Formats: sequence, C-alpha cells, structure tokens
Amino acid sequence: METPYMRCLNNSISRFIHLMSCQTSKGMPTQNEFEGMAIMLKHLKPVLDEIDDEKIASETNLWKECEDLDAYINSAREYMERWSPKMSRILSVLQSEQLMKIIRSSSLEICGILCRLLRTSTSSSGFAGVQVCTEIMHCVQELQSWQPERISGHIEQAMRSKNDDNLLSSDEHLAEIVESLNLVSNQELLKESIAVEKEWVKIHANKSNEEVDQINQIVDLLALIRTYMLKNGCFGTMNGVAVPSYFRCPLSLDFMLDPVIVASGQTYERSSIQKWLDNGLKICPKTRQHLSHTNIITNYTVKALISNWFQENNLKPPPSNSDTRNAVVVDDLSAPDIIRTDSFRCSVHSSDSMSMSRSSLEVADAVSEHTYAHSRTHSAVSSCDYMPSSTTEISRISEKVGEIMSEYSPINSNSLSGRGSQSAKTRSENGSSNYSRVHSLSLSDLGHDETTTSSHVDEIVGNLKRSSNNALQTAAAAEIRLLAKHNMENRIIIGKCGAIIPLITLLHSDVMITQEHAVTALLNLSLNEEIKARVAESGVIEPLIHVLKTGTDTAKENSAAALFSLSLLEDYKLKIGRSGASKVLVDLLARGTVRGKKDAATALFNLSICHENKARIVQAGAVKYLVQLLEPNTGMVDKSVALLANLSTISEGRLAIAKEGGIPLIVEIVDSGSQRGKENAASVLLQLCLNNTKFCNLVLQEGAVPPLVALSQSGTPRAKEKAQQLLSHFRTQREGASGKKK
Repeated sequence: METPYMRCLNNSISRFIHLMSCQTSKGMPTQNEFEGMAIMLKHLKPVLDEIDDEKIASETNLWKECEDLDAYINSAREYMERWSPKMSRILSVLQSEQLMKIIRSSSLEICGILCRLLRTSTSSSGFAGVQVCTEIMHCVQELQSWQPERISGHIEQAMRSKNDDNLLSSDEHLAEIVESLNLVSNQELLKESIAVEKEWVKIHANKSNEEVDQINQIVDLLALIRTYMLKNGCFGTMNGVAVPSYFRCPLSLDFMLDPVIVASGQTYERSSIQKWLDNGLKICPKTRQHLSHTNIITNYTVKALISNWFQENNLKPPPSNSDTRNAVVVDDLSAPDIIRTDSFRCSVHSSDSMSMSRSSLEVADAVSEHTYAHSRTHSAVSSCDYMPSSTTEISRISEKVGEIMSEYSPINSNSLSGRGSQSAKTRSENGSSNYSRVHSLSLSDLGHDETTTSSHVDEIVGNLKRSSNNALQTAAAAEIRLLAKHNMENRIIIGKCGAIIPLITLLHSDVMITQEHAVTALLNLSLNEEIKARVAESGVIEPLIHVLKTGTDTAKENSAAALFSLSLLEDYKLKIGRSGASKVLVDLLARGTVRGKKDAATALFNLSICHENKARIVQAGAVKYLVQLLEPNTGMVDKSVALLANLSTISEGRLAIAKEGGIPLIVEIVDSGSQRGKENAASVLLQLCLNNTKFCNLVLQEGAVPPLVALSQSGTPRAKEKAQQLLSHFRTQREGASGKKK
C-alpha cells in the first residue's frame, strides 16, 4: 500500500524529471549537474514504486526522511523555475550545489533504511523482497558513483584563502571559477557584478545575518577575481603593449576610453558605470559607499593621461562604446570619505611607470582647473610644520588647549570688589557644594584672577586630602582649577604648596565631577614651565590615561590637553609614548567630542615628533580616523594632515595612509586646501612617492600632476619646493623607464 508520503515524493520526483527535460537550453551554470541528478532520481523512483509493505509504512525514520527529500526536491524545482540568466552565477552555483548535495545525501539515507528493513522482512515477503533490495543496492551504487563537479568547492577555498591573506594559493581556485562560470570577458564580469550587487541590496534589506555574511563574501570574491585577472593579464595587450592596470575600469576591467567620475570621487568607464546605475544601483562599486546622486562627469585628467599613453606608444585609440547621450554633466559633485582601497589600486606593475612620460606632466596645463573640483571633494593631509616654531607660539597653543577651552564665561575683572572668593570649606558649609556641572561654578569665578596667598592654598590643599568628605574635595579641586586658570603666579604658589600629589590622587576618584576638576586643575598648573616639570615628575601619566578611559567628555578633553602640555618636555615625549597613551588618545580621536578629537590630535602630533612613537601611533589605528577627519566640515583638516605628515616618514605610516584611502584626499588638499594644508599635503605625497613606486603610481592616477604644477608656480616658498621635488621625481621615473624601454 503506497502511503501519502511516498505518493507525494514520487509525484515530486516526476515533476522534477519532467522539468529537467524542458530546461536543456536554459544555460544554467550547473545545468549538467541537475541533469545528472534527474538521472539518479530516475533510479530511485522505481524503488519507491515497489514499496507497499505496511510494516515499512510504519517506520518513522523512513517517512521523516522521505518528507525531507520531498521538500528538497521541491526546493530544487522551484529554484530552477525562477532561475534566469540575469542571476548571479556565483550565487547560483553555491545554492544549487548545496541542494544537490542534500538531495543525494537524503536519497542514500532512504535507500539505506529501505535496504535494512527489507532484509529483516525477506522471510515473509519472499523473492519480491530480495528483488526490491537488489534494486535498492543498484540505486545506491549509482548515487555513490555520481560525483558532480563542485565549483562551489573552488569558491569556498578562494574565499578562505582571502581571509587567511594567502592570495597566492587562491590563484588556482580563481582560475577554475573564472573558466567554469565563463567570466572571461569584460561584459560577463560586468553582468556578474551587477547581479551580485542586486542580490546584495535585496539581502541587506531583509537583514538575514547568514545571507548577509555570504553575499558580503561574494562581493569580496569578485574583487579578488578582478585582481587575479589584472595580475595575470587576462585581457591581453594592445598591439603588444601592456595596458596599465590603473587605466582599466575598476568595475568591468574595460580600458577606460571614456572615464567618468561618480559622486564618491571614483573613476569608471562610462558605459560600465552607466549600466550599473541603470540597474538602480546606488552604491559605489569600489568604495562601497552610498552615492548621494547618480550624475557622472568626464574625468578630463585621466582622459588626457590615456590619450597621452596612446601617443607615446604609437597606438590608435579604438572607438568608445559609451553612449554619451546618457551622461549628465554637473558643476558640483560631493564625495564621501574613501574608507578602503580596492585591490586594483595595488596591482600596478613596475612596467606601468613607462606610461608616465614628459607629456603626462605637460598635459596638466591643458586641463581646466575647475575639473579637479569635480573629481575630488575631499580634504587631506598635513605636515611637520604643525610644530610651533617658537617658545612664544608654544605658549599660545598651551593656553589655547588649557582652561581657555573650558565652557566658563570669564568675568571682567573691573567688576570685582576685593578678593571675592570663599574658601572651599566655607562654601561647603553654606550648602554650595553641588558641582554637578562645570557651569555651576561661574559665579565663584569672581576674584580668582587675583593672586592668592600660600596660607589660603594650604587650606585648600588640606581639604583636597580629606578623603572622608567628597564635597570638600570637589570644592577644593574646583577652586584650585579656577585659581590656576589665568594667573601665572597662582600656578607657582599652588605648585609649591603641595597640591599636585592630592590632585593626582583625585584622578582616580569615583565622583566624576571631582575627577574633572582635578584633571583640569593639573592642566592649568602645567601651563607654567616650572610647575609642568613638577607635575610630570609626580607620576601623573598613568592617572591621566585612566581619566581618558573613564572620565566625562570634558575630563577626557582636558586629560588629552594635559598630556600634550607635558609632552612639550623633551624627556616626556618618549615616556608618554611608552606608557600606552597612544591607544587611548586614538580612541578619543575616534569617538570623542569635536573638542576631544582636536585635543587628541594635538597630543598625538607632539608625541609623533619622537620617532619611536610614530609606529605606536600607527599601530593604535590613528591613520584610519585621521583620514576620516580630512573632510572640511570637521574643522580638523590641518591638524590631521600635520600628524599624517609625521607618520608618513615611516613605512608603516605610508602603508596605512594608502590602505585607508588617504591618497585621493591628500591630492585634493594639494588642489584646494589651505596654504598650510597644501604644503603639508605635498610633504605627505613626497614621502609616499619617494619610498614606493606603487604609491607613486596611485598618486599619478589620482590626477596629482596638474595641482602640483599649479602649486609649484603659485604656492608658498615651502609648497613650491615640495611640489617641484615631486614633479622632478616623476620626470626622473619617466626618463628611467624610457631608458629601459630603449
């Protein structure tokens, strides 16, 4: 008696086999494998037709497995019915091969259960049972011998190799993927990229964690495939001349005969990116950023360089496939930060430098200046000149990052009558000890600009030491903070009256406002050179780091400013660097308030003057956040670029700048930054180009030559010098490459 479960399964198998007979020309990547599976199921179907033993029908395990197989086969049928050539081939392979794997496994399991059951019942069923068992064994042999091609295995291995940074071992798998999925042409690669991106958009909208992880890996795999194809010259040469990798579209790897810029500031071949946009995709393929608009504009810089490359190599440009009627030219393009560097930019071979000839530099003058405002809207990098050039300037900066940066509103001293200040003890006894906010002290600022006395400070220090009374300690720390705010003599008196050690102890206070007053008081005291040394020698560095980890926003800001102040002592640059301060300062740079970020950048810059500290700052991850802070609206372009310039003098710093997408931003500053910003940006570019040919090619790719030419003619003396050095270096490289070619 055939059960409903068995009948449903038989019907599902019949529908699947029928569907396969109608799908022979559909072009599915795993078409052959599905056809093989249909043949295997044909062997299973007659076995299931013979099963009508009521005893077998009562076996729970068998019917559960039959139910599962029925669901798997229906899933495979539904998958085939909805498949279309516009779907991602990589995703199709992963999904279909997984279905085939579980169908094969389930079929084998069913055969195994049936065989065991029939062997135990042959005495009652006789020859018929033996015959069915023989058919089952034949079916098992067929299923076991069926070994479909596992393209998914190559895909998984390639993704695993990428995660292990073992790119060399992935080449074999990438070659199999490219060949098996027929991703051998620019158009096929573009179609696959669009299909994957459409799946990425859909899956991220549904927010299924497992699917999100998989599609993200596929996006990364496509980038790996492009890198592999570039590295192995899969698109050949042009009349025997290798095409520089940076002249190929990052999306389709087409030769960019009509390069255009999108809102993210990245350059693509017009026809390729237009197809991407026409499919409703609003993510930059290279940076993975959302495009604020879908307008595109010709990149005249890259177009001129490509034209020059053709002339140098005596080649005739092929006709462009771009449909220029679809282009929308605009006068303003905004570009978000570039947060990562695509692998293509690292694929420039040394031979590519041959393309950078004299006319590559000369052509810059022919490109209208407004073009560069379209191609780059980032702000960028700075220089060692950030360091104050005189003691007077250092003093001004110290004052700026000190109590002047607090939220207090200064009171005009002409309005004061007498000292106007109360002792901390008196204020506490009058019930005025609620210092939950700094601004609550604005009235008690009266009179604190006047010079105090040692006896008064001794009284305050006594209250600082009264650990049993938090209110007195808080009030005492607040009063010292105010006394040391502007008056230099008060700083000396307080420093010599023993206030430093008790204030340092309060940096570990659990009362947040007490900690805040204490750290700000120490900052103000440190603005005096004599007292600064006393503060530094009293073991303040570790407690300041503690405040950076645990304090209020204001406390963290002033702790960073205090570390900057102490780092002005030459011996303490290294001590602070070795203390682990770089990591917490970078954390403040990443997640602090606007003022906190500025204080962190200032402190890190001063620490970076000591060569040993540079690697620590880079290892703490500073470059990533400095690059993010290069946007003009952060108000931190000059500070960030100054620190990056110092960090660019070591190899780790240069690598991090390139990796975090800093090169386009730095080139932008050369083009449109402040005078100091241009100088500093040129310094960073010089370090990158002198020390690494690959980085030099990336700088050229970003269109740095025209703004450098302009800077060499109209910048400040130092900016001119840096720009001229860079242009001279480019010419030397070009001439050297030309000599080798001859």
